[in-house]
Amino acid sequence: MGYRDLPNWPPVWSCTDGRNQYPKGEVGTLKAVFRSETQPPSRFFLLISHEGSDYLGCLLFNDEAFCRQVMELLKAHFNRSIAEIGSLDLSYTL
Repeated sequence: MGYRDLPNWPPVWSCTDGRNQYPKGEVGTLKAVFRSETQPPSRFFLLISHEGSDYLGCLLFNDEAFCRQVMELLKAHFNRSIAEIGSLDLSYTL
């Protein structure tokens, strides 16, 4: 998965409580997925919990329809680890 020829998974994580913390990789547990209300329409946000803090990540896509499919897929995996989600076999979607 990617955006403009760059991989977009795992997202870059930013702490939501203002602390200067940026964990890297497939960390935390998925708590929420929500669509961006602004441009571009082909992005959405993930909220995760990791080591007692919440973090926000953004996924951008070249294709809006594929963006919606990934967003809906992730909504079915709340309270699962990002590492587990990243390991899902999605070859059936091709």
